[in-house]
Amino acid sequence: MAEFLDILGALLLLAGTIFLLLGGLGLVRMPDIYNRIQAGTKATTLGTLLSLIGVAFLHPEWSLKLLLIGVFLLFTNPLSSQVLARAAHRTGAHKSSSMIVDHLEDDLGEKP
Repeated sequence: MAEFLDILGALLLLAGTIFLLLGGLGLVRMPDIYNRIQAGTKATTLGTLLSLIGVAFLHPEWSLKLLLIGVFLLFTNPLSSQVLARAAHRTGAHKSSSMIVDHLEDDLGEKP
């Protein structure tokens, strides 16, 4: 049973690192700050959670601490990305030409 948990933990760690790599690639490849925030937040949140679960399978005695880290991560990552996007919008950051609708500008009546 321990060998199965080790293999599962290693696979989850591998999947987590792949998502973290893709998140980093998204930060470089995306056309504007809003897409970069999206790629950085979604992929790194999933990658970090998968890595934490993988470590929990490898070291079951750390599970409670890893669970607390994961909960903290789930609360802070989306909030920080929303704050960054809102700040970028207020400062008039460059928008991609594919951005057609701006609901925040419509809701607040702001013109950057």
